[in-house]
Amino acid sequence: MTDAIVVEGAHKTYGRKKALNGLDLRVERGTVHGVLGPNGAGKTTAVRMLATLLRPDAGRVEVAGHDARRSPDEVRRRIGLLGQHAAVDEELSGRQNLDMFARLHHIGARHARVRADELLERFGLADTGRKAVKQYSGGMRRRLDLAASLVTDPEVLFLDEPTTGLDPRGRAEVWDSVRSLVGGGTTVLLTTQYLEEADQLADRMSVIDEGHVVAEGTADALKAKLGGDRIDVVVRDAAQLARAAAVLPPGATVDPDRRMASAPVTDRMEALTAVVRGLRDAGIDAEDVALRRPTLDEVFLSLTERTKEPV
Repeated sequence: MTDAIVVEGAHKTYGRKKALNGLDLRVERGTVHGVLGPNGAGKTTAVRMLATLLRPDAGRVEVAGHDARRSPDEVRRRIGLLGQHAAVDEELSGRQNLDMFARLHHIGARHARVRADELLERFGLADTGRKAVKQYSGGMRRRLDLAASLVTDPEVLFLDEPTTGLDPRGRAEVWDSVRSLVGGGTTVLLTTQYLEEADQLADRMSVIDEGHVVAEGTADALKAKLGGDRIDVVVRDAAQLARAAAVLPPGATVDPDRRMASAPVTDRMEALTAVVRGLRDAGIDAEDVALRRPTLDEVFLSLTERTKEPV
């Protein structure tokens, strides 16, 4: 499978601020690639560079087989971009918005109308296509925004924090739409601060901080960096927390605020059986005992904290 996006050693500086500092990134065709990072990490700068809205100061940037510095027009013909803020006109209907975007891309009137109807149907908006967008819910507006970014049927789609501000239902609607796009062969680069979103959608992820990649891989591979499975014990009486930690395998940590002791484990069921038996024998009153994988939130915080220099 060939790469739809290739970035090698990209740099971008604003004054003394290094927004990108040797960014390397590869995205396979027909996949969703998540880009995660704290505020100011360089996510939006990277998207703007890939979409030819910014020129890198140095490095190789290739999108859909074309060099973004030397052939920006060729890249623009093959991409779509959904920014953080809605671009649709609330006074126009959904169909009128899509027709307008098609005309802006120099699509003829007849083809523009056909394309608008296709996209409304595809994103479950056919019944509301004649309504003004100001009557749409947040999820419906974002789906319309996503539809507008697809009027040219792009090979590569950039989604820059696409569900910011949406409620859980609206986010789920956008997620379903993204999954259907990838099923049709579109390559998606997704930047997000919602770790659950990346876990749900991305085939692979790159964690960036201070303008460069600090880790990449599948969600499971990134979670494995924190040591695989863990066992958590929540006690009813905080005074028993230290004793509960002593029952756990080596490497146990305690969280007094949550009355929880936690430790890494290798053999899941054997460890669980041993801990439950140990708690009972020690007379410790446990409120909950659970096996779990590290969350993507824990991976994210661990990886980005490691890149900070001590003060």
